[in-house]
Amino acid sequence: MTSHLGRNAARASSIKRRLDNAPDRRRCLSGNTCPGIYELHSGKFAVVGTDRTKELRHLLACGEDQCIVVLPRHTLVWAKANIPDA
Repeated sequence: MTSHLGRNAARASSIKRRLDNAPDRRRCLSGNTCPGIYELHSGKFAVVGTDRTKELRHLLACGEDQCIVVLPRHTLVWAKANIPDA
């Protein structure tokens, strides 16, 4: 049985909604390999893209526990209308 705190932590890190268009509505060959931007129940965002940490770390500040993810332009453009102002 999961504790109350465990359930709350799991919900906080779960996906609330996808901010960009679903894979079937855009230029994506497979729903399993599409980049995306997601809002989590915690209010944070999760990004699925191509890891370019090795190539870009020398140009950008990136902590050891972080990675640099690159998205196709259209992914962010489609998500723009769904990203809250505050």
